[in-house]
This record gives sequence, C-alpha cells and structure tokens, in this order.
Amino acid sequence: MGKSFYIVLLLMLSWLAAAGQVATADTVVADTTVHLSKIQQIKARIMERIQEKMNEPYDTVRDGTYWWRAMKHGKVDVTGKTIHYPKFLRFAWKTYKWGDRTFNSYDSAYVVGTGKNWKLILSSNNWVDSYMGEPFDNSSAVMRSNLTSNVGLQLSFMAVSVGFTVGISDLIHGGTKSKKLDFSFTCTRFSADAYYMENNRPATVEFKDKISSKKMTFRNFGGFHRKSYGMSAYYIFNHRRYAQAAAYCFSKYQRRSAGSFIAGFRLLHRDMSLNVDELPDFARDVLPQVLPRFLYNDYCVMVGYGYNWVMGKKWLLNLTLAPYSGYRRVIATQHEDKASEWSMNVRARMGLVYNHRQFFMGLQSYADVHRYKSEDHNFYGSIIDCTVMAGIRF
Repeated sequence: MGKSFYIVLLLMLSWLAAAGQVATADTVVADTTVHLSKIQQIKARIMERIQEKMNEPYDTVRDGTYWWRAMKHGKVDVTGKTIHYPKFLRFAWKTYKWGDRTFNSYDSAYVVGTGKNWKLILSSNNWVDSYMGEPFDNSSAVMRSNLTSNVGLQLSFMAVSVGFTVGISDLIHGGTKSKKLDFSFTCTRFSADAYYMENNRPATVEFKDKISSKKMTFRNFGGFHRKSYGMSAYYIFNHRRYAQAAAYCFSKYQRRSAGSFIAGFRLLHRDMSLNVDELPDFARDVLPQVLPRFLYNDYCVMVGYGYNWVMGKKWLLNLTLAPYSGYRRVIATQHEDKASEWSMNVRARMGLVYNHRQFFMGLQSYADVHRYKSEDHNFYGSIIDCTVMAGIRF
C-alpha cells in the first residue's frame, strides 16, 4: 500500500486516541473481558497492540520529518504551527476545512447532522409513464405503460449517492425490459442528480381516428419503446435552515419546519417510438404505415420552491414544485413538420421520512410532465414514480 494510505490510517487512529475511543490495555485485562465475544476479544487485542505501538518513544526533534514520526505515534496536530507539514498536506487540510464551512454548515436550530457518513438503502421502485394527445395526423392516442416494479440497492457516502434498480420480472424470467440508474450529490448550498431510464415493457395503447371516430385499444402492446436520461443541478437559497438532504438523502435531520426557493438548470434527452410491425393487420389499414419517432433534447432553466414539515421528533414531509422551461432541439422525427423550439415542463416531488436512531424508512414520489408540440403533433407525456425505501446509517 502507498504512503498516503498509512497517512490517512494514522490520522484516523490519532483522532480516535484523542477522543478517548481507543481501547487501553487496562480495558482488555478487565474482568468484563470474559463476557466479550470472540470477535470483541480479537478487536480489543488489536487495539491494545496499536496503543502500545503508538506509546513507544520516538524522536521529538521538530525537524522536517517530525510530522511523519508524530503521525506514526498518533501525536498529530494539524493546526500546530511548529510542525512543518508538507505543502500538499497543509493545502488539503485547509481545502477540507473551507469546503466543510462553505458547503456543509447549517443553522443548528433548524438542521443537524446524523453523525454517520455511510448509508445502505434497499428500495422498491414503481413507475408508470403515459402519453396523450395527437402523436400523428388525424388520430388521437392514449398510451399508458403497465406498472413497472424494480428492486434495487443504493450506497451513499456523505454527499455522494449511487444506486441501481432492476425489474422484478427480469430477475424471475430473465432478459431486460426496463432499467434505471441514478446518481446524486447533495450538500448545503446545492444539489445535483443524473439518471438513465429505459422501459420497453408492454403498454396499453388506444387509438382514435378523427375521421371515422373508430377506436382501437391494444393491451400488452410490445412495440412502445421509450428511453430518457438527463441531469439537473440547482441552488438552495435558504440553505442555512432548509435541508433538501433530510428528505431525500437521509443525511441530515430537519429539527424545525422551513422552506426555500431553488433555481438551476435541467438537461434532458428523450426518445420515444412505436413499432408498427407489432400491430395487428387490421390496425395498419387505419394507422400510418410509418409511425413517428420522437427524439429530442431539452435545455431548460428550473425555478421552484421546496418546504420541509417537521412532524414530531421522527417524521418529516417534503413537498417541492419546480417548473422548468427552455430550448428544445429535435434530433429526429419521421415527419417533415417543424417542431416547437420552446420546451415546457413541470416537476413535483414528495418525500416522507421516518427516523429511528440509525435506521430510517422513506416514501419518495415524483411526477414529471412535459409537452411536445409541432405542426402535426401535440401531446403531453408524464412519468409518475414512487419509491419505498428502508436503510441504515453507519
């Protein structure tokens, strides 16, 4: 292992020793030792050896290598002005302190930390996506996906979180019909997230011909393909008193109710298509032989408001509403009509959290609605997502 690994390890050990959390030899030989489990006894012996090593005498001359000798014996004082630390270590320490003050400080009357850096979360994610309007000439349509249920794991360290979910039916029957990948970063002043979602599961599709008024409904239609991915980032104005992380990251406790305006940007890529080959023969006589594909990017500015309601000592409810609009660039369509360059969307979010010591449970839901308009097409699309979560902080 590299030298930097030992530096970090010794820093951690010295901090534990200064806080009185490193076991001493007297603790190991106490009468209570007989009641410890085997694992606890091994841990105590390891701590004893570490303590003995740290208490060994060493050269205390304050020369250029004293910081390394002191670090090996747990005598580190990063604020000490008589210790000549390397410039990189001093810079790293100052950068950390600045970042902690700037991006991780709250008004303690409203928000406090959990005291834990890691979180492991088991989640059950369920969502449906739907589209209604006029996706092609002389016809209206309503397309609703079947409920997609995924299970997944999410691992978080401090402000960074990575999660992956997979469809339950995929695990049972094999294959991949839907998948989601999420990434988020949340601190005091701002929050950022990115996602990838693909759903090829069967849907219910209803077409209505405007001329003949004939209606056709197809259940478990397998030719409805949709994919989207994107990212967003926004600034939290009342960041001293309002903790978005308390509702969605479980890394803070909101002690008193508070809200905040938010503002940022949102970048999205959407791809939706219908495969005419999946339709029965009689439907092809009514519908166009080539169904359109909607492939476009949105570049939007987002402005909204979020509020945390504290209910008792253990419950928290958050509601956030954030419209976003901007420029839309159409990449591909099967028709020659001119699409609107104005993107109009809205996102509503809800989070309900129950905390009990290091354990927590959460219910998170959001609805994302967007509009697509062109000379021949006009429809609204929406995604409604609900996730039940349970996890532990450590």
